[in-house]
Amino acid sequence: MTGRTSGTFGRHRKIMPFEPGGGGASPPDSVEDLRAAARDKAAALNQHALGYGEVAEREWREAGIPAPDLPAMRRFRLERIRAELKRRDYAGALLYDPVNIRYATDSTNMQLWVAHNPTRHCFVATEGPVVLFDYFSCEHLSDHSGVVDEVRPAVSWMYLYSGELTDMKVRRWAAGIADLVREHGGGNSRIAVDHLDHEGVEALARLGVTVGSGEAVMENARLIKSPDELLCMRRSIVACEAAMGEMEAALKPGISENELWAELHRGNIARGGEWIETRLLASGPRTNPWFQECSSRVIEAGDLVAFDTDLIGPYGFCADLSRTWLCGDGQPSNEQSDLYRIAADQIAHNTELMKPGVSFRDLVERSQVPPPDCFPARYGVLYHGVGLADEYPTLPHASDWTADTPDGELEPGMVLCVESYIGRLGGHEGVKIEEQVLITGSGNEKLSSYPLDARLMAG
Repeated sequence: MTGRTSGTFGRHRKIMPFEPGGGGASPPDSVEDLRAAARDKAAALNQHALGYGEVAEREWREAGIPAPDLPAMRRFRLERIRAELKRRDYAGALLYDPVNIRYATDSTNMQLWVAHNPTRHCFVATEGPVVLFDYFSCEHLSDHSGVVDEVRPAVSWMYLYSGELTDMKVRRWAAGIADLVREHGGGNSRIAVDHLDHEGVEALARLGVTVGSGEAVMENARLIKSPDELLCMRRSIVACEAAMGEMEAALKPGISENELWAELHRGNIARGGEWIETRLLASGPRTNPWFQECSSRVIEAGDLVAFDTDLIGPYGFCADLSRTWLCGDGQPSNEQSDLYRIAADQIAHNTELMKPGVSFRDLVERSQVPPPDCFPARYGVLYHGVGLADEYPTLPHASDWTADTPDGELEPGMVLCVESYIGRLGGHEGVKIEEQVLITGSGNEKLSSYPLDARLMAG
């Protein structure tokens, strides 16, 4: 059958990548043929195979951003993971975090649901196959990726499915993982795991499998972006900023915070985006202190409206941008303009410092910080990494640096967000601005381009 092979890993049939037009001309004459034909059809109609639609594609053409080479991107990611596994002497990685599974396989399945219901996991052998354990009847969801060698049904031992028989089910789960480690580990029984409850760790230990930190492996693998990943990220940011434009157009006195926030969701989903991590939008007095989640409050003329997109857009890439707008047609107060200029100046100064070879510690030591009356309400970090989500590193203010804050060095291919929140302690309003910045070979490039509020800048 087109797109299939008789090759196997262990006792499971290897699933080959979907090939358009597969399935053959002969009518299926067995249950296996029917299943294969159904998988070919499902693979052709997979959301990632269909693409992102004319709205997004038109905006990307107008922005001059070419399409990424997704097969090359997927190979790059696997090479990054396997290089980290080899460096740390692991036989493989067992991944439960849906963002890590996306990085390893470029496949998705109910991302938010599986984030808190562990019903999908992936094993990446250092020397061997990528085995995806997927939800019931979901074998077809990775056929487009070309990097998943084998799909098996996931054994989920959370209480929702196992009840008081969890111990029995976790033993069955562990036996399957241990078999993979023995088959492909070359005698190495150490694996890296990102998220795993104690029952799983203990069950694997009884079978001789030692668990180490999968987060360290995956965060370091994800640290440097390939050219194709950067094209995906640029496209995601364009989609996010288009949705922000629709959101700003909807900002009128009388709209609620929730209604305004819904515009960003709508614009993201319409362009093939995936979800938004937070609900960080506030208006007027709710902007100080920061971190109020959006509410039913009705936005009034003259209010500042501040938000943080935290948006997972097309290709699963994060567009993490913050802006503050002035609602209505009036002019800002002196206080609003002062706060805004302080935030904008901090962002500009700190962005200029971002260069390859600069240590994390040196970067924060030289960074501009809020003035004394705003410092107690400062944002928790000055910079943080970003890719498929917020990523390593996270760089605090110099005064918040402690003995257990990790140091490192900016490298070409890293992408970081530079953050500012400016609000006076006990003040009425605050301003949030955030930009997304690529570290290049000679300096940096600001990937985000949504304009700052002209009235607040000029006020």
